[in-house]
Amino acid sequence: MFRQVAEGVYVFTVEFRVGVMDLGGRMTAVRLPDGGLWLHSPVRFTPEARAAVDALGSVRFLVAPNLMHHLSLQDWAAAYPDAKVAAPAGLRRKRSDLRIDVELGDAADAGWASVLEQVLVQGMPKLDEVLFFHRPSQTLLVTDLAFNVHRTGSWFTRMYLKLNGAWQRLAPTLLTRSLIKDRQAVQASLARVQAWGVERVVVCHGDVVEQGGREAVRDAFARL
Repeated sequence: MFRQVAEGVYVFTVEFRVGVMDLGGRMTAVRLPDGGLWLHSPVRFTPEARAAVDALGSVRFLVAPNLMHHLSLQDWAAAYPDAKVAAPAGLRRKRSDLRIDVELGDAADAGWASVLEQVLVQGMPKLDEVLFFHRPSQTLLVTDLAFNVHRTGSWFTRMYLKLNGAWQRLAPTLLTRSLIKDRQAVQASLARVQAWGVERVVVCHGDVVEQGGREAVRDAFARL
């Protein structure tokens, strides 16, 4: 089931592993003014996940927020053919089989601009992450730019994150930082995010930062 973290913002958390890494995964649903749903980083498509989404409402948008979080998008697009698929332009080269209706950049699409702002983080072309800000609840949506893992059954994951200085705190990993090609461009993009007045941070991997988001984001992004 989805858990409501703010008015109009719901999260669906699942188990997710990458090799020996146990990071957990999360899909976020935002209710749009027309009552439809905007789904951020759809997780593995299962009957349970579909039932949870259908219980919330009608899907209007399926969003791949970077070049990594697209593995389940095809299944969701097939299940919801009327929903528009949104993704960074670079995903067209990576997934020529995937229908993309909206290319994500610095400007929010008219379909969600009334409640969501966005920034395409420049200077990391192998990630091309788009950060989203839900204005009504002051909630920032982060995908792979930073994790916030506080518990795991994997000794390897715990040690890896501790060595990265990213255990039990909102922070990027060494792998994320290794993707930076233009640090000045990255910082210019993140400066716009700092101006949003973030209160809450929903990450795809780890725990939701329920309060003090501005300080957590400032400290995390200072490491990029």
